[in-house]
Amino acid sequence: MRRCLTVKNRNELQDKLQVREQVTSQIQEKTCPLQQALNFEASIRRITEKIRDSLDESQILQTATEELARVLHIESCHIELYDQYHTTAIVAYECSNIVSKSQGISIRIADFPEVYQQLLQKKSLQFVENIPDLNHKVIQSACLACPIFENHGVEGILGNLWLLRPREEIFKDVEVRLVQQIASQCAIAIRQARLYKASQIQVEELAKLNRLKDDFLKSVSHELRTPMSSIQLSIQTLDKLFEAETNIKKSPKLAKVIDIFHHASQRYNKLIDDLLTVCHIDAEAESLTSEFIDLNILIPEIVEPFFPVSKNQQQELIIDIEDKLPLLKSDVSMLKRILHELLSNACKYTPNGERIIIIAKSNFSKLEISVFNSGVEIPPSEIEHIFDKFYRVPKNDPWRYGGTGLGLTLVKKMVELLGGEINVESQDRQTKFSVCFPRDIT
Repeated sequence: MRRCLTVKNRNELQDKLQVREQVTSQIQEKTCPLQQALNFEASIRRITEKIRDSLDESQILQTATEELARVLHIESCHIELYDQYHTTAIVAYECSNIVSKSQGISIRIADFPEVYQQLLQKKSLQFVENIPDLNHKVIQSACLACPIFENHGVEGILGNLWLLRPREEIFKDVEVRLVQQIASQCAIAIRQARLYKASQIQVEELAKLNRLKDDFLKSVSHELRTPMSSIQLSIQTLDKLFEAETNIKKSPKLAKVIDIFHHASQRYNKLIDDLLTVCHIDAEAESLTSEFIDLNILIPEIVEPFFPVSKNQQQELIIDIEDKLPLLKSDVSMLKRILHELLSNACKYTPNGERIIIIAKSNFSKLEISVFNSGVEIPPSEIEHIFDKFYRVPKNDPWRYGGTGLGLTLVKKMVELLGGEINVESQDRQTKFSVCFPRDIT
């Protein structure tokens, strides 16, 4: 009796174990694809981050092929890229352990119309093909080709991803989707890399053109300086001769002509000086001499010569300097030139009866010198351009007077060389140029 119970219990236990194994097997069958899908999603994110972090096209291709080969355990993976007209595809990068190397090989699209017709329609395809291995023996491999494309016409098709594995190991749907997603990310990364490369080429070309322009300006400026100096010297000599010859009376008309010559030569000499300064401004950074400057003394000295000018033009010139202003460590000659240029502009463009105020103040973070004038306003659309070389505000604007178009360009460059920044505010018929220096250089 006891033996019968023992046999019965053993059979029941075996049945329970068998049922448990079946349930476990069913669970594994259902969870395995899910786990594989999760692993593939993680792989997609990781590979995407790697290829999107690079702006080097070669690095992008290398990362995509090597990572796909590792994740899918495939024998060979390569990327081919089309030419401009989609008539040829060149193997740009290859990662292979068994087949002979094909990197750099050019493929004529017309030689394989059945394959490339589908790929150029942005369709993936899978087939079996005879492939030579490293020993030049022909082996049959399962091939998966996924187009690398963006979503705008044939022009958006950049190339194809090719993957090879033994013919009996066909690519599953989840694997095909993974490759398609990586191909899509490759398209974005390649396009970004090409745009970046094109922008770098443009930057280099612009830099080259800028150097040529500067060389041209230097040459022209030097060529103009000699004859302009001779003309100015001749005018001065002529003026002195009239003064020395007491018997000769200089008529008002002749005096006016000589005065016109004086002003014209001074204007052109300033243009030449400005041109040379623009060309050599970067080199001047090495010759800056910093010293502690008391703005309570320097600003009145700079403003003093402008009082007669402003009075003659019926303008009110005011100095407003904060008490106990900290010393500024800077190059005094360059700072003088900056303020002189800003004051010259203010006097030139401020209408009669309006005010010009030179303000100097500081707070815990910066020291600010401003030149304010009323009666004029720069249109918002022009403010961002006023520091450009040779830029002139349109003639229907109050700021329509003559000049070289280089003054504010030089001011901005000099301010930056001194470690500061310049800002412009203009509204309600009032304009203010503010030169700011951080307190750590005061």
